[in-house]
Amino acid sequence: MVVAWPSGKAGACKALIPSSNLGATFMLILVATPIGNLQDISLRGLEALKEADLILAEDTRISARLLKKYGIDTPLLSFHKFNEWRREVGVIAKLKAGKRIALISDAGTPGICDPGAKLVKRCREEGIPVTAVPGCCAFTMALSLLGEEFRQFQFLGFLPKKVGKLKKIVEEILAYPGPSIAYETPHHLEKTLKMVEMLAPASQIFIARELTKIHEECVKGTPEELLEHFKKGIRGEFVLIFMGKR
Repeated sequence: MVVAWPSGKAGACKALIPSSNLGATFMLILVATPIGNLQDISLRGLEALKEADLILAEDTRISARLLKKYGIDTPLLSFHKFNEWRREVGVIAKLKAGKRIALISDAGTPGICDPGAKLVKRCREEGIPVTAVPGCCAFTMALSLLGEEFRQFQFLGFLPKKVGKLKKIVEEILAYPGPSIAYETPHHLEKTLKMVEMLAPASQIFIARELTKIHEECVKGTPEELLEHFKKGIRGEFVLIFMGKR
C-alpha cells in the first residue's frame, strides 16, 4: 500500500522563494542549519525562518545567535529530547489553528540524531503538511571528503557507550561491505578506537573533526595511529567512517 502525505499546495516542495509558492497554508517546515560556520544556511532556509509564525529550536540560546546574525525576529520555543513529548500537543494545536512552524536543531538537519522525527510522524498521522529545506549534515560532508568510491554505506548515528553493545556494533561494522559512518563524542573516542584496535588492528578509519569550523581536520589511519595522533587532546565533534570489509 502506498501512503501519500500532503506537502501544502501545489508547488510547495519546489521552493520557498518566492514565498507565495507555499501559499498561506499551515505546515511544519524542517530547516537545516549550519553545523559550525553560520554562513552555511541557504536563502530558502532564511526565508522559511523569517516567514514562520514560530520556530521550534533545540537550544534557543544557540539558535538566537543564528537569528540575530540574519536579523530574524521570529519567536523561538525550546523543543528538545527532554520536552518534545510535552510540547507536541501544543505544537499540533498551533498547526491546526493555521500557524506555520519551522523546526531547527542546534546544528544540521532536524530528525537526524536530533529531535524532530516524532513530531513529523505525528503531523503525518494528523494530516498536517510537512516539508523541508535541505542543507548541512555532518555525515554527508564527511562522506564527500572521504575520497573513496562505494556502492553502499550505512549511517549508525552515535555509537553506544556500554562496552558490550559497542563491541557488538563494531563487529557488525567490520563485516559490512561498505563504509559505516558514525558520530562520536570526545569523551568516548579513545574507547571506540581501542575497541577497533582490539578487534581489527589493521583496519582503516577516517575521522572528520570540527567540520566547517576553524579547527576542521580530516585524518585517516589505523586505530593505533589515530590514538597516537589524538594523544595530546581530544576536542571537538567527530564523524568516524569505518572502511569495513573491502
